[in-house]
Amino acid sequence: MNISFRLRGQIFALTLLAPTIIFVCVFAFYPIANSFYLSLHRIIIGLPELGSRFIGLENYKALFNDIIARKALLNTLLFVFITTFFEILFGLAIAILINKRFKGRGLIRASILIPWAIPTVVSSQMWRFIFNDKYGLFNLLIYGSNSDHYKAWLAEPLYAFIAIIMADVWKTSSFAALLILAGLQVIPEELYLAAKVDGASTWKQFTKITLPLIRPALLIALLFRTMDAFRVFDLVFVMTQGGPADATNVLQFYGYKKIFAEGLMGYGSTISVLVFVVTFSISLFYIRLLGRRLTRGTS
Repeated sequence: MNISFRLRGQIFALTLLAPTIIFVCVFAFYPIANSFYLSLHRIIIGLPELGSRFIGLENYKALFNDIIARKALLNTLLFVFITTFFEILFGLAIAILINKRFKGRGLIRASILIPWAIPTVVSSQMWRFIFNDKYGLFNLLIYGSNSDHYKAWLAEPLYAFIAIIMADVWKTSSFAALLILAGLQVIPEELYLAAKVDGASTWKQFTKITLPLIRPALLIALLFRTMDAFRVFDLVFVMTQGGPADATNVLQFYGYKKIFAEGLMGYGSTISVLVFVVTFSISLFYIRLLGRRLTRGTS
């Protein structure tokens, strides 16, 4: 009787979980498996007479020897490292600011989230206009109305890379701030009062109380931003098209060009698999690190 009751409970639980499991399998596991399957074939869009030919790991060997792919990987890693660093840094500063009590705090909190709420394509187009060499705001702020000195910022490799970093940091720092703010709000006010009584300075309170207690929130923000930064595409597509001289060519955009511009479906899928493997590995590392922090915090 007890076994039958337990079995019915398990069946009921599986029934409730079934829609979620099916959704994850259809929209997550299947695309990943299909991308890996395509990466093992030579498929050229627009040439159906060649068909789909199984070539094993040849695409991966070609990707390993692809100089442009290696440069795109380096660009992606640099973009991820720099943007996540500044987004967490600015997000922490914003979160600490809006966590304090002051008049109009609700309005400030809402306004800070506006950049994150704007669609990436729209914000990318806005930043492309800002760095325009003829009528851009950036040139106007630096050189004033003297248009003879205006520079084509997006036409120079270093400046173009800095431009996409600025655009991404501006847009997503508020998202990091929102996650960190959630961690700040669970810190008891009594800890700060006790620290003040003991004579602790503001910096001591930050390093000994605030920073250790918001580490889980910081790691969660870092995890989300790292995963999102590795999948950057629309920002590069709108602002620079991967140029100039592949200076802003990231893996996702390179895979897009291989599939849709050159028609190499198999090779483009190989790049997608690489992005997934790198992102998944980093995510596992962050999750394990977060688990250790939480375990230490509860022990």
